[in-house]
Amino acid sequence: MKQSGFFDVEERLGDPIKAFSRTVDFEIFCPNLDKALAYTDGSKGRHPPFDSVLMFKILVIQN
Repeated sequence: MKQSGFFDVEERLGDPIKAFSRTVDFEIFCPNLDKALAYTDGSKGRHPPFDSVLMFKILVIQN
C-alpha cells in the first residue's frame, strides 16, 4: 500500500478547484474582480486576459 505524501492533495480531495467550486459560488466575485482589474478592451492587439474568477480561485487555493 502506497503511503500518501504531504502534497498528494489531489488523491484525497480530487481537483481542488472543483472541490472549491462545489462549496463556494465564486461567480459572485466576478463584478468586483472585473472592476478592480480594469482590463483594457484589447484594441491594442494584446492577448485576451485570463478569466478573473479562475485566477481568484487559484490565489485562494495557493493560500
